[in-house]
Amino acid sequence: MSKKMTSQEAIVEAKRCLHCATPSCRLGCPINNDIPAFIHALSLGNFGDAFFSLVKENSLPAICGRLCAHEKQCEPKCVLSKDSNPINISALETFLAEFSYDHQLTPLGKSKGSAGKIAVIGSGPTGLSVAGELAKKDFDVTVYEGQHELGGVLLYGIPEFRLDKNIVHKEIDNLGHYGVKYITGALIGKDLTLDDLFAKGYKAIFIGIGSALPKTLAIPGHDLTGILSANYFLRMVILANSGKLDNKETLLSNEDEVVIIGGGNVAIDAARIAVARGARLVTVVYHKSPTEMSCLATAYTAALKEGIQFKFLRQPTAYLNNKQMRTLGAMRKPQGISDNTKVSGIMLQHVAKDAKGNFIHTGGQDVIACTCVILAIGQRPAASIFSTTNGIKIDEQGFVITKDHPYGMTTRPGVFSAGDAVNGPSTVVLAIEDSKKVVKGITEYVARLQ
Repeated sequence: MSKKMTSQEAIVEAKRCLHCATPSCRLGCPINNDIPAFIHALSLGNFGDAFFSLVKENSLPAICGRLCAHEKQCEPKCVLSKDSNPINISALETFLAEFSYDHQLTPLGKSKGSAGKIAVIGSGPTGLSVAGELAKKDFDVTVYEGQHELGGVLLYGIPEFRLDKNIVHKEIDNLGHYGVKYITGALIGKDLTLDDLFAKGYKAIFIGIGSALPKTLAIPGHDLTGILSANYFLRMVILANSGKLDNKETLLSNEDEVVIIGGGNVAIDAARIAVARGARLVTVVYHKSPTEMSCLATAYTAALKEGIQFKFLRQPTAYLNNKQMRTLGAMRKPQGISDNTKVSGIMLQHVAKDAKGNFIHTGGQDVIACTCVILAIGQRPAASIFSTTNGIKIDEQGFVITKDHPYGMTTRPGVFSAGDAVNGPSTVVLAIEDSKKVVKGITEYVARLQ
């Protein structure tokens, strides 16, 4: 995360902008933020105008300022990047959002609800973004959240060092200024069905439940204990850090040797948290090369500095128990695990890519001793909503099938979805990009009902 700027530093940085006739920085932004406009207003010290330009295309600016891959998107497109010194768009966006929230700048008016009632299910990044964008279009929007606290993965799936939870609360409160309403503790599919929501007069329903169910590896030893999903692990740590859970429930101690499987931001988050919780050794296993990792470059660099080890071009082929590790002569001393129901190691196959880009085994193998394996290999949506309603089709992996016209509508008229529930796990900014498309689809659909 970029260093927090002062007002003067932000203005000085904004003044570096060359005001290009064709602003290539904007071409690199997935959600088409009007970067030149907010930077120009900021350079003049017009914070209100700058904030208006920023939130015009983005309902979650403070979150994007921290989590968006600026280093891969807008900043490399800046013409000043030729001298390795692009405008620090990430820091400017973060500064402006925080300054505006701290000083209660709300340049956008509150929705009157004249465009119709819309229900949004889920308060993660996609649900919140859809709610905010619909409110800007004067819809009466209510967000339904199954948990008793709003935020979804933003609150329980991203570590504090990447996203301060107070920022999440500020973003949610800011959407309230636009007219978005919230109902918590309402699990759709159990407490209410989609039919119940339509009976309440909603013109359309958006499903933004993300992909909460973790994928597993069906390899020998998968039934051993000590194999966790990254999302579960991160949630337990966040709850423990907030005092809502005993530290023992995080399932780590300073004697643990942890293997993380995956190469995305969730994998690196889990690895860095394991180090912070005192694990003796943390190793990330990834089946591709370092340049193919989907995590932020800054996160990978931070992980290396924190002593996390990486094994690239490796595929897990088996989890191993205590007896198997001793048979292989791979048990590290001292090793306190004698229970053969617990994971004590993992076997890795060396792989490479052939000329067609397919992975092939190269013959080599590694065996790593460990006391815990954390999986960060993707998720799929929960099925509770889809099992309690008719007409919504999902594919063989459990993801929602949607249409291109109107964008995001499921096979049931009036029910829309986007983000991770449709496309699988992705970054926050890509979820927001998809949410803007589905808002256009919802708007077109409701207009046809009039």
